[in-house]
Amino acid sequence: MGRLDGKVALVTGAGGGLGRSHALLLAHEGAAVVVNDLGGSRDGSGASRMADEVVNEIIAAGGRAAADYGSVSDETSARNMVQTAVEQFGKLDILINNAGILRDKSFKNMTHAEWDIVVDVHLRGTYLVAKAAWDTMLEQGHGGRIINTSSTSGLIGNFGQTNYGAAKAGIAGFTRVLALEGMKYGITVNTLAPAAFSRMTEDIMPEGVEQRFAPEKVSPAVVWLCSEEAAKVTGRQFCVTGNRVSLLSWQVTEIADKDPMDPPWTVQEIGEHIQTSMEQWPKLLRPMEV
Repeated sequence: MGRLDGKVALVTGAGGGLGRSHALLLAHEGAAVVVNDLGGSRDGSGASRMADEVVNEIIAAGGRAAADYGSVSDETSARNMVQTAVEQFGKLDILINNAGILRDKSFKNMTHAEWDIVVDVHLRGTYLVAKAAWDTMLEQGHGGRIINTSSTSGLIGNFGQTNYGAAKAGIAGFTRVLALEGMKYGITVNTLAPAAFSRMTEDIMPEGVEQRFAPEKVSPAVVWLCSEEAAKVTGRQFCVTGNRVSLLSWQVTEIADKDPMDPPWTVQEIGEHIQTSMEQWPKLLRPMEV
């Protein structure tokens, strides 16, 4: 008996890396899985049938799976991949938005095209698939689980990734609002900020960290969030890297406060308060420290 027996999941970008790991573990826990992947390269170009390999792995292990090759950034394709879940397995309970690409460049060298395609795939793609899944879950009337993939590049920052970071920060904001709206329907919506060694990150991460940052070490937390045990966990941001799971949340540091009916601070006064408070500010985190 798996903890997801009878559930149906859609995982985007599941032909390799984190998506593949999520799909395999979801299936191991009993879920039927739609494995979506356009099969393009890391920069989003090209196409292949990578999804078939993951589907075959799941079926060979005794699970149920179906492939989908659509682009998350295309509205028709987004709706079709959700429809595949319904047609093949009768419903959709779980969506993991994982698909993404990279077009890293320092901001001074970035083109509009490099900005647009990354925002289109990550932010618009997450929206389009979530919208299609949301409409289906509401129609079904029995709740659901949505996990959107953000990044510490958006939540903390990372050099050379203004396009990626902006999209990932947008996904985090989208997730927090959607979580509030989902409460009345029993749909939980959480943010995953993962770090894993894959073809997306193989030339970004230091050498020799393949085992430490294996994708399989991220997926258990993700799959638990899809279970009934996680029914009250929503609107949260989880950083998962290696075997470490951290909850990322906003921290408020009060700098200056007085009666709002008083005259406004002078520039000098507010500057002094800001400088005095700096010792209490949270330190700036780097992605590998989270």
